[in-house]
Amino acid sequence: MNTRANSSGEPILAASGIVNRFGKQVVHDKLSLDVMPGEIIGIAGGSGSGKSVLLKTLTGLHSPDAGEVLLKGRPVQSIAAAERAALIGVLFQQGALFSSLSVAQNIMLPLREHTLLPAGQQEQIAAMKLALTGLPADSGIKFPSALSGGMVKRAALARALALDPRILFLDEPTSDLDPIAASGIDALILQLNQILGITVVIVTHDLTTLLNVCGRIAVLVDKTVTVDTADQLMKSDHPWIRDFFHGPRAEGAIKARDTSHGN
Repeated sequence: MNTRANSSGEPILAASGIVNRFGKQVVHDKLSLDVMPGEIIGIAGGSGSGKSVLLKTLTGLHSPDAGEVLLKGRPVQSIAAAERAALIGVLFQQGALFSSLSVAQNIMLPLREHTLLPAGQQEQIAAMKLALTGLPADSGIKFPSALSGGMVKRAALARALALDPRILFLDEPTSDLDPIAASGIDALILQLNQILGITVVIVTHDLTTLLNVCGRIAVLVDKTVTVDTADQLMKSDHPWIRDFFHGPRAEGAIKARDTSHGN
């Protein structure tokens, strides 16, 4: 069964009445979404549904046309950059590592930008984050071009964890990975959630990740969002949600999940 840490009490992140439009195109219309402390929640949706726009809105990188996002009860836009960086970690699509920097230097970037820690302590933290994400110690001196796709994702995850954030946002963490590497990332996400109690928001179209990792799934449809467990969403009569959870790819992911759980 999918695991979640404590998800009771007040939401750690609350989006209410979100409207995002670009010209005459309305992407989100009065969308509301609560993220509970310690949970793993997935965000899914079709092309053009605004998954990336929502991620940027939730992290304060994009200001909505209406509505607000509260992080620990405070408007995310009002939180200073350094404090926001300490609360929110982001893994961007394709990792977005700087090719001219070593892996360790990439991980230390947030530390250099937002703290006054001495270089030696920054290096120690980078080494700890490498270990935490399952990378060998010698990967720190390598450049991103020398890493496999799965290692790039782990290095980017290590950078996202550099400041010990309360919430981790992952944008397509398993995209372009082979099934074994993708399964390793899924297992790592669960491990980080269980060990650190960190809240995780995953934007993904990967049904295996949604079914095996996420306690709840927020599906972007009709310019708003439907949130529930995978099992409940599979009962939906909405055409897109039904097709998404009952198509050929979904059937394979469901069989794999049920096999792994001994069902």
